[in-house]
Amino acid sequence: MMLRYALQTVRDRKGGFLGAFLALMCAAALITACGTLLETGLRGTVETERYAAAPVVVSADQNVHRTTVKHKKGKTKVKHKAKPLAERAWLPQRDIERRLTGVAGVGTVLPELTFLAQPLTTGGDDSGGGRPSYGDGGRPSYGHAWRSAALTPFRLVEGSGPRRADDLVIDQHFAERAGLAPGDRLTVQSTRSPRDYRVTGVAAPEHGALAHQTSLFFSPAEAERLAAHPGKVTAFGVLPKPGTDVDGLRQAVARALDGTTAQVSAGEDRGPVEFLDAAGARVGLVSMGGAMGGTSLLVAVLVVVGTFTLSVQQRHRELALLRAVAATPKQIRGLLGREALLIGAVAGGTGALAGIPLGAWLHGRFVDAGAVPATLERAVSPFPPLVALAVTLLGALASARIAGRRIVRIRPAEALAEARVEPARLGRSRLIAGLVLLIGGAVLVAVLGVLHTEAASTPVTFLAVVVLACAIAALGPLVVRATAALLRGPLRLTGPGGRLAHANLRGNAARMAAAVTPLALLTGMTCTVLFVQPTLGDAARTQARDGVRANWVLAAQGPGVPAQTAQRLRGAEGVEAVTEVVRTTVRVGLDKYPAQGVTPTGLTRTWDPDVTAGSLKGFDANSVAVSELAADQLGLRPGSTLRLTLGDGTKAALTVRAVYTRGLGFGDLTMAHGRVARHVDNPLAATVLVRSDRTKEQLAALVEKFPGAGAGFRSGIDVLTPDAFDGLEAKRQQANAEVNHLAMGLVLAFTAIAVVNTLAMSVSERIREFAMLRLAGATRRQVLRMLRTEALSVLLIGTALGSGVALAVLTAFSVGMTGAAAPTVTPLVYVCVVAVAGLLALTATALPGRAALGPLPVSVATAKE
Repeated sequence: MMLRYALQTVRDRKGGFLGAFLALMCAAALITACGTLLETGLRGTVETERYAAAPVVVSADQNVHRTTVKHKKGKTKVKHKAKPLAERAWLPQRDIERRLTGVAGVGTVLPELTFLAQPLTTGGDDSGGGRPSYGDGGRPSYGHAWRSAALTPFRLVEGSGPRRADDLVIDQHFAERAGLAPGDRLTVQSTRSPRDYRVTGVAAPEHGALAHQTSLFFSPAEAERLAAHPGKVTAFGVLPKPGTDVDGLRQAVARALDGTTAQVSAGEDRGPVEFLDAAGARVGLVSMGGAMGGTSLLVAVLVVVGTFTLSVQQRHRELALLRAVAATPKQIRGLLGREALLIGAVAGGTGALAGIPLGAWLHGRFVDAGAVPATLERAVSPFPPLVALAVTLLGALASARIAGRRIVRIRPAEALAEARVEPARLGRSRLIAGLVLLIGGAVLVAVLGVLHTEAASTPVTFLAVVVLACAIAALGPLVVRATAALLRGPLRLTGPGGRLAHANLRGNAARMAAAVTPLALLTGMTCTVLFVQPTLGDAARTQARDGVRANWVLAAQGPGVPAQTAQRLRGAEGVEAVTEVVRTTVRVGLDKYPAQGVTPTGLTRTWDPDVTAGSLKGFDANSVAVSELAADQLGLRPGSTLRLTLGDGTKAALTVRAVYTRGLGFGDLTMAHGRVARHVDNPLAATVLVRSDRTKEQLAALVEKFPGAGAGFRSGIDVLTPDAFDGLEAKRQQANAEVNHLAMGLVLAFTAIAVVNTLAMSVSERIREFAMLRLAGATRRQVLRMLRTEALSVLLIGTALGSGVALAVLTAFSVGMTGAAAPTVTPLVYVCVVAVAGLLALTATALPGRAALGPLPVSVATAKE
């Protein structure tokens, strides 16, 4: 009976349920898209390219491990955790090769070297020589020894293999793009200064061009020199004897390597060994998808509850009549629940299907932005849409129960009287829930002020915004009535429209609060998304700018500044000090810390991290300086020993020489350049700080030419003032922020749709009210003016509350991350946010208002409900 009545109600009141349908559909699409990202991080495949012909690959362990044993009540509990390294780990060649030789089923063991090797082609300029263009159309380029070409396998299609140190074989895809052939010269930037090579051959993969990389092959001795890890290799490719079972071979190889740090991979496990960035991106994608999905879910619940509340309010008289004719609370709940399930099933199914291409688009944008490597293939399965559908159904059912709780509680005799006038007091349960949420939001803001890492602060930041928005939703009617009292004088001065708007604000506070909530959420969330990264980035740049004592900074367009270039500057007349800076990430235990390596000689003349304890005098390869944050977390002081794991997994024990304050600008750990450069994939300096009385032109002339580079090449190194370099960092910061904006853009778009949806529903239900005003003598223009005044009042309340929430959250974030209550807020950007919110509010009010004023007032007033 109730199901049939629910179907009839949905069919006859399609307009009233349209808002709930749109909110649920958008929520399902958003959850599906975020779920796709999350699943890609968990289950996305990484197909191998270079190791296609090697069914078994032996590589170094790319993780840091920690095992803890706890004894409790006679039971032993062992926990094992592992975290990925930031750089590539290497294997000792002789020991592993000796163990693999003679293993049953092993045919050939091929050592592999993989290292930075970018081809340089002339960019062209008016001077004729041209600045170099690095790489192959944005694809990563790696160098290898020619003997490992069989791992793909590569076959020569032209020329011959490399024999001498300056010989080079290039892959066919790059040869065609660059117009190169055997006999041509090519300059390659690797781990040393760029060097000119003679192309002796062109090779092509047997099964088609590689999709995600360019391969350059060197002679064995030159490859070992450029790899810069003597006696070590990246991996071993194991080729089986004919007829050998791959799984059996993998097990035999694993037994032979038992007791070493090597790991054995076969099948789909070979891809993550080859593409370390894709394997590392899994963790980031899981975090990103989880954060987006969690925020989307909370926003969706908040929006859908508000939408269903409005929908039930529009039918309050109808439901009251059912109660008056003896419908039981259970029957009313059943009716609302069935209606919600019907709308949720259709909206959830539609949204879940729409979320599949939306997830593909979002994944593609992340790949284009560089946040996700193209080698990590998107996972496609029915799980995200099914989860989105289930969540949508549960959300719709819960929203209907929350929205209809008042009407099912009142006695039948009071139902119609209750329906005529909005309750003057807020329900006790709603008041308690609002206060609990407000206290919870305040606690989150307080916690945010003591969090000092971005990974910990980011989820708490957005959670605090949503929780405070939920508090606004619960306490909204009280806020609207309080604001109406404050606006009484100004609104009455605007004429009859203002007086009517004030009366509606005071008498229909619950309806107005339903419109205030999404506006507050939109403003608060948008401001937080737009200003949280600039707050952190500006503080870091300020510390870096204040800590640079050098008057010149060298920045390379390519992978970095070679050590030979810095050495040339040190020997130049008029140069006081040259400090090379190379960056990495290390782990102390399992915790990750940003670190840098700096040249110790003349360090204090180019760099000032604001040392508060200890001294940089005597800083050497066995020393480390730490930020105050790291010192507090790790319990360190000058003279302490810090045990850490470098980027490639090498263990080190260093003596703390100094503690400094500018950790945001320079990283939490600072070590000697030589200590760090030997353990990173790219040992070239990210920047070089130069203290000199020579002019920019004189320094540029010193670094204009790379030693050993091809004729006509310029170095591609820019000589910048610290201020100019700071501007370059600001542009990079903006580029990185775009990824975060994209990540939260869908949530903001959903919230904007909710604003329009809620305001439109709020206006469209008032057609009878507008007709009665017209019959009482109000003109069409006066009614529209009243609507605009109401919309502006709601906009003022919503944006003020949202701005207050954002300011509180951003201030706490700034205190925790930078130590100062100074969030970065760009006035023009903030004005644009408010302007967009105002445009949405006025449009969502004006268009339905004009439609509601279309019918004749008499026909509306005499029509049956």
